[in-house]
Amino acid sequence: MNRQNILRQLDEFQRLGIGEQIDYRKFYLYSIITHSTAIEGSTVTEIENQLLFDEGITSAKRTLQEQQMNLDLKTAYEHAFKLTESHTDFSTQMLCQLSADVMKNTGAAYNTISGTFDASKGDLRLVNVTAGFGGRSYLAWQKVPDALAGFCDWLNSERHALKADDAIAAYTLSFEAHRRLVNIHPWVDGNGRMSRLVMNMLQVEARQLPTIVHKEHKEQYIQSLIEAAETETDEPFCEFMFDELNFFLTQNIDNYRKSIEDNSQKSSQKTPKSSQKTPKSSQKSSKGSQKSSQKILQMLADDGALTTQQVADRLQLSRRAVAKHIQKLQEQGKLKRVGPDKGGHWEVTKS
Repeated sequence: MNRQNILRQLDEFQRLGIGEQIDYRKFYLYSIITHSTAIEGSTVTEIENQLLFDEGITSAKRTLQEQQMNLDLKTAYEHAFKLTESHTDFSTQMLCQLSADVMKNTGAAYNTISGTFDASKGDLRLVNVTAGFGGRSYLAWQKVPDALAGFCDWLNSERHALKADDAIAAYTLSFEAHRRLVNIHPWVDGNGRMSRLVMNMLQVEARQLPTIVHKEHKEQYIQSLIEAAETETDEPFCEFMFDELNFFLTQNIDNYRKSIEDNSQKSSQKTPKSSQKTPKSSQKSSKGSQKSSQKILQMLADDGALTTQQVADRLQLSRRAVAKHIQKLQEQGKLKRVGPDKGGHWEVTKS
């Protein structure tokens, strides 16, 4: 991947102000969490996580363990990003505390010949582990404490040596830290989530866009880590991660431009009557709100099975905005809900 192309994409992303849209950072974090847990087997979708995180609504389609995994990772990220604000140095204690957040509700206690340890408390493993059936063995558990302490010393030194606004160097360090932490494999479970979390922490601290490892690219992701371990170099993994970053930037820039063009075309198709006077801004806001309500009513009259999120997606509004419109329409007696939230439908009344 051409690093200069990454810089151009990052500049364009910032120039367009994509990251400054309302609630963008919140939903971007939800996307990071969804993809990170999906790599570990979770099937919870981004929309389901949004409902879980914002409204406490669980999904009957997903297991409790899956949803707890996502809630725990959200807690860990919130804790981690607070640490980046104060530029806290990395330490074994800090990493174990974050691991405890990640594994709080899904970790278990282990009784081994070497002693007892609890994954839900972030304890370092006291057993040896391998990378799946027939896979290579990770570092012997006796060497983990010293290796993790050495990792923190190396990482703190590299962090402090980073030059401000050197995006490529910041990303390269974050990718290398991810690979090194995976290779140490300090915990019996949650190492992948923790390694991606540390990577994102470093990126946020350097004021860069956090990188998402997309669940659709899981196979290539794992293969790049294997190749990096076999060649004892960071290049295969860094190359994959820069490709992931480029994939995200290209996709989002293209989608943003398309949405702008679509909105522009819709506006140009509307021909205002010459006799009409230009309304005041307050009148525009009121009429805009009325039009949105009318559109929602029409959509639900055509298809009462539509969800709030589906209506929001079609109108390019936030889910919260649509929910407010629906609530007002219900209060006005123009709309009512028939049946339960799941399996029910909307009915437009004649009021």
